[in-house]
Amino acid sequence: MAIIQDILIIALAFWMVIDQKGPVITTWFPVIVAMIAGFILGDIQTAMVIGGTFQLMALGVANIGGSSVPNYGLAALVGVYVAIRTTGNIVDAKSAAMAVGVPVGMLGIQLDVLGKILTNPLVHKAQTYAREGQYKKMNRTIMVAPVVFGLTTALPTALFVIFGKPVVSFILKNLPQWFTNGLSIAGGILPVVGIGILISMMPVKKHFMYLIIGFVAAAYLSMPMMGIALVGAAAAYNFFIHATSENNSAVASAGASEGNIEDGDFDE
Repeated sequence: MAIIQDILIIALAFWMVIDQKGPVITTWFPVIVAMIAGFILGDIQTAMVIGGTFQLMALGVANIGGSSVPNYGLAALVGVYVAIRTTGNIVDAKSAAMAVGVPVGMLGIQLDVLGKILTNPLVHKAQTYAREGQYKKMNRTIMVAPVVFGLTTALPTALFVIFGKPVVSFILKNLPQWFTNGLSIAGGILPVVGIGILISMMPVKKHFMYLIIGFVAAAYLSMPMMGIALVGAAAAYNFFIHATSENNSAVASAGASEGNIEDGDFDE
């Protein structure tokens, strides 16, 4: 059973980067990656705690224009695997996930750059085949690129899966205390930074009252996250209905005004 789980985890690591480069269904997002990994490993609760933490780090971060960003999906996957396989409670699991997952996520920047360097000649070769009309060779050449990108995440995941607990224990035991403390601090700061980046892109000044409502619900009423999400969904729906009604009224008024002008012109 453990061998099957390991194979599925490596396969998930291989697939998620292909998904991000292509269809972008769901599996690139840390919380979704963590949920699937937790389902595979049989501990969804621990996986979701870790996945939610990495998802907060990833908020507002996107590799726009070919830029490379930390691979928080890979960080979540490796963090979930390490945490579930090497720890016995959620507190220790989160610490282990941060200690291993954050550096792996940062390593994802270099792995993404490496993947782009390796696939660049493939694109030019495929273009050459296309100009020559050799479309079968073009398709075969293009299909190599997803494999290369898949290996950039599957190989580091396989390293942790194959060597397992001894490697993780060695890493955690030999890391200096200042470094692990720094990772713990980063693990607390990065989710806030992610939320801050996301908020900076939103019309916060216009809808600041909703932030206050959410803060009061969480801090003073101890409302669960699902409840806050439902309140937010209701507020968003109410705003949408009023905005739609106002737009329809404006269009109707504009149409009536144009009609009056045309009738006046016709009378003259």
